[in-house]
Amino acid sequence: MEKHSHSKVGPLRRIIGLLFFAAAVAAVLGAVASLRAVNQPGSPEQAAALRKIAPWVTEHTAGGKQAEFMVVLADQADVSGAAALSTKSEKGRFVRDALWNKSQTTQGPVLQWLRERGIEHRSFYIVNAVLVKGGRDIAETLAARPDVARVEGNPQIQNSLPQPGPTLEAPSQPSAPATIEPGITYTNAPAVWAEGFTGQNIVIGSADTGVRWTHNALKPQYRGWNGSAADHNFNWHDSIHTGGGICGPNSPVPCDDFFHGSHTTGTAIGTDGGANQIGMAPGAKWIACRNMDQGVGTPARYIECMEFFLAPTPVGGGQGDPTKAPDVTINSWGCPVSEGCSVNTLQAAVEAQAAAGIMMVVAAGNAGSACSTTIDPPSFYDASYTVGA
Repeated sequence: MEKHSHSKVGPLRRIIGLLFFAAAVAAVLGAVASLRAVNQPGSPEQAAALRKIAPWVTEHTAGGKQAEFMVVLADQADVSGAAALSTKSEKGRFVRDALWNKSQTTQGPVLQWLRERGIEHRSFYIVNAVLVKGGRDIAETLAARPDVARVEGNPQIQNSLPQPGPTLEAPSQPSAPATIEPGITYTNAPAVWAEGFTGQNIVIGSADTGVRWTHNALKPQYRGWNGSAADHNFNWHDSIHTGGGICGPNSPVPCDDFFHGSHTTGTAIGTDGGANQIGMAPGAKWIACRNMDQGVGTPARYIECMEFFLAPTPVGGGQGDPTKAPDVTINSWGCPVSEGCSVNTLQAAVEAQAAAGIMMVVAAGNAGSACSTTIDPPSFYDASYTVGA
């Protein structure tokens, strides 16, 4: 009986093995045939692939040039189930896990293809996408894949930020200001404070040029400061990996390379502990992510900071913790379509934050004040809370 059984199993295994081998060969031949079809000028396959590529990518990979572009996968996570959850902690965990799991189960073939060819890339999960640096041939080959929805540009955006004013010599005996700033008074914030609401138990995430965390009006409210020592883990991330001005790249501590982020963080929570009130919510805490290099942002930098806020990580990377996510993020930057940002480049990341219970407050932009002048992402997304003057 045993001998008879083995005599049957051996051929059966060989048959199954041959079937798997044949299937693998068929898949390879199919991929090669598809690639050849895409490379045939004027073929329907090539036309379909080219329609997936944003004009910015086509322009910036012309003539053999290389550019950075976002390869957005077709299979995106469904986070709508978070709406049925009651707490922010539950929502954050659900959204982070859904997005992370989707990226882990779908990006493998694209990442393997990129690694085998030594192509520079970076994976994201808040949007199921991969940042790639390559030429036109790389963009077209990736666009031809059925698991790729579109290939979008990663332009460098020079945000129109206020420039530093002239340096004035300080008086020998400066007088301490003792006032509530006009903008704070205008919004009736003092009346809200009088009711006992100063932003206590709220964490605000600053996405900007960084923050000078040691500033007297900011240091006491920094979540990473306990009054005697600093811990920047889960409280600070730097998405600037080259350049970085006075901060350099990958700063391990909160740093502001332009002053703008310190200013906007101060508008949100700043207080010197005395009568000089400069922030709307002086009882709140803050964390930060630098998403601009001296005012220059990119979609990838913006998305990297949104991913950090969704589930903050230790400095240098590591496991993210959605329970440490901020309640609100402040964003005084834009991604103009006129400069190469696709309308939907950032939308999935903004919506993921909203699903996780994070309110993303964004600037309306500087194009007003006429009608139809809120024109740049992320200001017009339904998931954004947009503020203008």
